[in-house]
Amino acid sequence: MTTPLTPREQALRRLPQPYSLALRLRDAGVAEDQMCTYLDIDVHALPPLLEIADAKLTAALRTTPKPEPEEQP
Repeated sequence: MTTPLTPREQALRRLPQPYSLALRLRDAGVAEDQMCTYLDIDVHALPPLLEIADAKLTAALRTTPKPEPEEQP
């Protein structure tokens, strides 16, 4: 049996890859210089990228259906 995805994970999967990756790297505690290397961006581009990624995630969460409660036998 697989565990259902959280609404946040569902929303992250719908984001464009650079935004999803940036948020996942930040959540994992990756250092900013390493994030920039992975994302192939200048260090000055990271804060606006994360700001946009957060906004896109917030919007995606608004449209992510809430999980249905599982029926108990």
